[in-house]
Amino acid sequence: MAFLKRLGWYLVGLSIGMVFLVFFLKKKTQETGLDFCYLPNCRVLKDLRSKTFTLSEEVESQLLANELDSVALQSFLKDGDIDFKRSDTRSSPCKIYYIAKEVNDTPYTLVVESCEETAMAQGLKKE
Repeated sequence: MAFLKRLGWYLVGLSIGMVFLVFFLKKKTQETGLDFCYLPNCRVLKDLRSKTFTLSEEVESQLLANELDSVALQSFLKDGDIDFKRSDTRSSPCKIYYIAKEVNDTPYTLVVESCEETAMAQGLKKE
């Protein structure tokens, strides 16, 4: 009986501690705008957003032809899905990533070349 009583008090304290921890961490991330990215997709997108991002002439003309704007292009870097099977993540000095996203109910794929300091959109394809 003593063990069950101690276990109960332990679980009560643990649950109160977890609630406080979640509350304070959530408040801290909202104030500072800090993201906790642990999954590969999130980490690559965060790395691409932190670099100087440029567009190739091909992508600029495709943006005009597809009637997309720079906000739609930025949404690829915010919540796009990286296709790691098609991407070349081991090349040197620049890696190639294929980012898929639906814009206005039309699936698109953005090809991005990620170097040390810069990232360049190489192509935009309708799927």
